[in-house]
Amino acid sequence: MATTDTHAPAAGQDRFPGFGEDAPLDIPDLNHPENAKLIAQRMRDGSMDNFAQALNTTHNCAHPVRLAGSSVTVDTTTGEIVSTFDASDLPFGVLHRPCGNRRASVCPSCSRTYARDTYALIHAGVVGGKSVPDQVRDNPLLFVTLTAPSFGPVHGHRSGRACRPRRRDDRTRCPHGRPLWCTRVHDRDDEVNGAPLCFECHDTASAVMWQWHAPELWRRFTIAFRRAVAHHVAVPDSRLGEVASIQYAKVAEHQARGLIHFHALIRLDGPAAGGTGSPAPPSIDGDTLATLVHQVVPTVTAIAEPADHKDTPRVLAFGSQVDVRTVRAGSRTDDPAGPLTPDQVAGYLAKYSTKDSSGLHGRGQQRPHILALRRQCHEMAARAATFHDQDHDYQRMGKWVHCLGFRGHFGTKSRCYSLTLGALRRARSRWQALAAESRRTGQPLDTRDLEARLLADDAEETTQVVGTWTYVGTGWRDHLEQALALAVAARAREYDLWKAERRKARSGLERGDGDA
Repeated sequence: MATTDTHAPAAGQDRFPGFGEDAPLDIPDLNHPENAKLIAQRMRDGSMDNFAQALNTTHNCAHPVRLAGSSVTVDTTTGEIVSTFDASDLPFGVLHRPCGNRRASVCPSCSRTYARDTYALIHAGVVGGKSVPDQVRDNPLLFVTLTAPSFGPVHGHRSGRACRPRRRDDRTRCPHGRPLWCTRVHDRDDEVNGAPLCFECHDTASAVMWQWHAPELWRRFTIAFRRAVAHHVAVPDSRLGEVASIQYAKVAEHQARGLIHFHALIRLDGPAAGGTGSPAPPSIDGDTLATLVHQVVPTVTAIAEPADHKDTPRVLAFGSQVDVRTVRAGSRTDDPAGPLTPDQVAGYLAKYSTKDSSGLHGRGQQRPHILALRRQCHEMAARAATFHDQDHDYQRMGKWVHCLGFRGHFGTKSRCYSLTLGALRRARSRWQALAAESRRTGQPLDTRDLEARLLADDAEETTQVVGTWTYVGTGWRDHLEQALALAVAARAREYDLWKAERRKARSGLERGDGDA
């Protein structure tokens, strides 16, 4: 049923055409004659309703896991069987569970759940909430971006400026005769972005080695940074926890050239014994903390062993482009040089957490410089296999070609930054159990301190689920059902964005910022 909202301006609705809620799904694949036959068949045999029910239980997952089996729910205090469940009673005779993949290129729906959880985790570490004390908002907080070094000049988007303008009378070329300039203005989506000006000059082998050792560089940065803070507050490294503690949340993002950025929120807390968000020492403010980051980053290095006897050791470090910004509370700002807000930084990191190297692929085929990185990964892995013993670190390099040699986690945090993703998933499971119990007994939910009870580490579970399950397969029955799942997930995302636009327009009018 379509609805109207007098508060939402038409301009906001134009970004998401086709709403209210009665707009049809746009699925171009359904125009194919084979799909039309499948749809007609599903309508006749009634399995389309069964599919819709299964799709709803997986929250529009593109590649659900199919399980066969049964379970019973037992009251742990009395031993009574509260309920039973058998997958054979479901429409398709199997239980569909979401795949849980974090990558938007694999499953848009599950990646949105992961992004929402990541947002909640990061946001709580900035302003508190969800079992994190509100006092964290008073401590110094930085938004830091660490990049890879240059392994040769590459094309890039320069915000409307020429890529690499040639200086007057400068006709310098590389040893292979290729120009070291580019006068084109590349759009943000230009597929040449990140590609070397000369592939033969570009040190792709060192780029792969840097990618492989990037997690170690981050680890060494955290150690060096803690030492710098300890030196600033005049205590030994081993006793820093008595005065202050460093907490962070970090995500990794592939750049256009295929190498990793690290985006991190770094927060300074007080003594570790004071718990998460204890007041930071007054001798260090945000600007001082930012200065320490700038001082520490150039000192962080790691030695990369040679791949074989023809290779040489490499001294690896972060790139010279280090962006450090102090996060301050305040109203939303679109000024790139202005202060960041908690919602902004949490949104940035949640968005990056669902990306992978598939976003670097060109239209129809992979970009040449991405293919070059993949080839180099394979080559380095093959060379290392004949030179190093089977337990050497490089023996696993071939398994990370899909990530262009990056073998680290795309999202990590320190232990006391905020709550964990596991806690959020456990809370979601507890909520589903409470809701199911409320429906079974007809008793309304007790919402007093509900969030605290859902997130409690030592919550007493009054029931236990005992099940026997067998893996049947992954994915829907055919490409038609997968196309429908992807379309419904896309519509759900568009609908959420549309509602967000309406809320923003409504709040703007309430503040008197917009035109009626």
